[in-house]
Amino acid sequence: MVRWIIFTLIYVILSFYTIQALKTASRFPWVYYLFIGISLLVLSNFIFQFTWGDDTGRVLNRPKSYAFGFLIAVLTFNIITIFFLFSEDIFRFISGSYQRFFGGSKEFSLPERRRFLSILALGIASVPFGALLYGMYKGKYDFRVLRYDMEFEDLPSSFDGYQITQISDVHSGSFDNEEKIRYAIDLINKQKSNILFFTGDMVNNKAEEMRPWTAIFSELRAEDGKYSILGNHDYGDYISWRTEEEKMANLDELKEMQREMGFDLLLNESRYLKKGGDKIALVGVENWGRGGFKKAGDLKKAAKAIDKNDFKILLSHDPSHWEDVVIHDDYHYQLTLSGHTHGMQFGIEIPGWIKWSPVKWRYKYWAGIYEELGQYINVNRGFGFIGYPGRVGIWPEITVITLKKKDLT
Repeated sequence: MVRWIIFTLIYVILSFYTIQALKTASRFPWVYYLFIGISLLVLSNFIFQFTWGDDTGRVLNRPKSYAFGFLIAVLTFNIITIFFLFSEDIFRFISGSYQRFFGGSKEFSLPERRRFLSILALGIASVPFGALLYGMYKGKYDFRVLRYDMEFEDLPSSFDGYQITQISDVHSGSFDNEEKIRYAIDLINKQKSNILFFTGDMVNNKAEEMRPWTAIFSELRAEDGKYSILGNHDYGDYISWRTEEEKMANLDELKEMQREMGFDLLLNESRYLKKGGDKIALVGVENWGRGGFKKAGDLKKAAKAIDKNDFKILLSHDPSHWEDVVIHDDYHYQLTLSGHTHGMQFGIEIPGWIKWSPVKWRYKYWAGIYEELGQYINVNRGFGFIGYPGRVGIWPEITVITLKKKDLT
């Protein structure tokens, strides 16, 4: 209770400061009355959802996600506004103190200057505020197809031009628009790739979250099949279960559901993809993540049935596994496909110029193609979303990779 009181006081103080800016900038009272109403509604809904709403464990359900999203948007608007005005207040305090003791001009205390800064602060604050709302309304379903041509000296000749589609981090428990999901599935099929890989996190918590979407995802097509692995959310570790047997039954249900949808689920095991007289080793590990994440992945076990000299594609959900284990393994894994980071669902990307997200402070390899020790990884930005119910700058991704044999002549 005490923490909620403290949080409410901080929120009210921040909002009050912004209201003063609105009063200074606008001559229409309805503007700041509207802001007061919105602020109170957002605060009330957030407190309700996180005190009396359904307890879904560590992962937010949809009502909680939206309550969190709207709160973040309002707080961002307040904090940016206050940054400008509070800096001005400090400057005015210092300037006023100087004038009081030493005399001088009063130009820095003119109301016109305050109004100008209020308008400037509110204008700048409205940009991320609008972006966060856009991300919740449309950005989360703004699917992008990202294409890469990747050359390998040791690629078997029959696989020259072989096309892969990768999706990751579906998080079906967050979906709220069937039409958009159908559009994304159609978009995947339009790529007409030879093979489809899904690299983990089908659900947020429970297998039942995927049940309404199994028919749609069953429509995914690839001539050489669909392969999948598990991600950290698929194990049901982030909610409470009455018994361990109930938790295991949930995981078994999710595994069976993936098979029903036509996926060959790889659980620390391998397959061979054959074309002409050539073959590629496909290896899939269970989740292995740095820190407190589940470490069910066993690379040695998964690769025991393949040869060291095979060309290999590894499916591993968490890119920290590639960094900590895979690239240092005795086997040479030419290409690893991962997900997990979502690109934090927030950042700035302008191809050929800038790629940035706060998630880079936690994950060195967080989105796109990377190379280390002659081995490559693609970190997919994710198909779905979780927590904040939107995406800003880091859009949902469908990866299409074309394998090419490097010409050595």
